[in-house]
Amino acid sequence: MRSQAITEYGAALETVESETPQPTGTEVLVEISHCGVCHSDVHFHDGHFDMGGGNQLDVRGARQTPFTLGHEIEGIVTAIGDDVKDVKVGERKVVYPWIGCGDCNDCNHGRENLCNGRALGVNLPGGFSSHCLVPHERYCLDAGDIAPGLASTYMCSGITAYAALKYLDTGDKGEPALIVGLGGVGMMALQFALEMFDEAPIVADLDDNKLQAAMGAGAAAAYNPGTEGDLQKLLADTNGGVAGAADFVGAEGSLQFATGALRRGGGVKIVGLFGGAFSQPIPMFPFRAMSIGGSMTGTLEDTREMLEIVKAGKINPIPVETRDMSEASRTLDDLREGNIMGRVVLTN
Repeated sequence: MRSQAITEYGAALETVESETPQPTGTEVLVEISHCGVCHSDVHFHDGHFDMGGGNQLDVRGARQTPFTLGHEIEGIVTAIGDDVKDVKVGERKVVYPWIGCGDCNDCNHGRENLCNGRALGVNLPGGFSSHCLVPHERYCLDAGDIAPGLASTYMCSGITAYAALKYLDTGDKGEPALIVGLGGVGMMALQFALEMFDEAPIVADLDDNKLQAAMGAGAAAAYNPGTEGDLQKLLADTNGGVAGAADFVGAEGSLQFATGALRRGGGVKIVGLFGGAFSQPIPMFPFRAMSIGGSMTGTLEDTREMLEIVKAGKINPIPVETRDMSEASRTLDDLREGNIMGRVVLTN
């Protein structure tokens, strides 16, 4: 087994060779054909998240080096444990990576994504590799005829967008949702919103090229938080603001714009992990009847639901660039520098 692994946080990934694991019990071995690269991989590679004010959340203790990142995994089953019943060798699968400890309240109620005790590419070795050992066959999902490479992106970018919108209160009939941030996940969210909601969403981003692309993809209106007067224009166009906004950036500026765009009684789902800190006078929460919450990927059941929508042909594909697995480190650098539009998927 060959992996592109962290040997030192923040340094270039290195090629590491090791014994190919052999599955036992309920385990499934997947030979990886594609693995998407996500912004959270950048944070894990750095070893910290930006908490604002010069503070950092150190996450290096969640894994030992060398460690293999990558949680958008797609490939072919090459071996199975003795207790595997429904997954067969030779089948193409995408892998649900948000695996919990299996023995806490969240795991016992189908919310493994809120545990992440054994998440692939986070706590357990992930997909920047030739192979990945999946703890149980239930996490190996049928990709149907979703295009190779694109299918892998639905295991994080797709389910993150879908679940955030599924649990977003968009208000009364005729009110559009607001999508803030049009990176790979935000553009995926736009496609899901067009299918899930009665009204086409409105969008916001600092990049006019992304706004133009979103309008071409079906957004009802576009606003630039960096343009003077655009927030006031949004409030006027929506007759006082939106009921629901999803922030796919998770930065100080993006959240300020999202909360500023809310009507009274509205709420924001924070999805992105860019970092920073947010401050709001406490009386404004009851005065505006405003809510702010987070969204952390989605459940296994959410993921199955999402895949059925995609396999039914109801979601337009987002642009995907493929690169060789050996370019994993360069891809992380490109993401870190903001040089990637859409999604990059590594291939073996």
